[in-house]
Amino acid sequence: MSASTRVSTAALFGIGVGYELNKWLRADVTGEYRGKTNFRGLDTYGGGSGVDDYYASKSEWLYLLNLYADLGTWWCLTPFVGVGLGTAKANIFDFRDVNVPTGGVAFGRDASKWNVAWAVHAGVAYEVSSTLKLELSYRYVRLGDGITGDLTTYQGTNNIKNPMEFKEITSQDIRLGFRWMFDCCDVAPPQPPVVYQPPPVYQPPPLMRRG
Repeated sequence: MSASTRVSTAALFGIGVGYELNKWLRADVTGEYRGKTNFRGLDTYGGGSGVDDYYASKSEWLYLLNLYADLGTWWCLTPFVGVGLGTAKANIFDFRDVNVPTGGVAFGRDASKWNVAWAVHAGVAYEVSSTLKLELSYRYVRLGDGITGDLTTYQGTNNIKNPMEFKEITSQDIRLGFRWMFDCCDVAPPQPPVVYQPPPVYQPPPLMRRG
């Protein structure tokens, strides 16, 4: 038996809010939708006499708590590394299994599964202004397992409970984004108290008597 798999690429969209702990450490919470990708698998058995062709689509929702270390700034460029931990919802839909020699087809109902997720980050930020930074980063993320609903034949029969599992879904992402910094927590130093100074009183010059 041998098997091969292929998954297409897709866009992802996310947003987050964070806090700068100090000049070296910062943290954020992010939410992200990972768009539809298409899966195809080919499984041969019996010395190549039997072939199963698998098709499916998937997408994910990903939520992470991330911690980053900024490694210093040179010429407005700040490299950083980070780690993240959270949860992911893996959605598998439109699954079908085609047995090529027999022409048999089985379908899997759409299903979702929540998993523990984690990620590692590396990238560089460019300081456009004191409040805006552009980021280019790489991320490896593990999204956990996916699963289909129970399989049924094209005739609608289902003799056993036999969902298909997608083990250890991972992704390598190249991301381009921006960070907007707010100065809402900066406190201006207190101003010195104003002391009232009365205007000077006019004093006429002393009279001088000539002898």
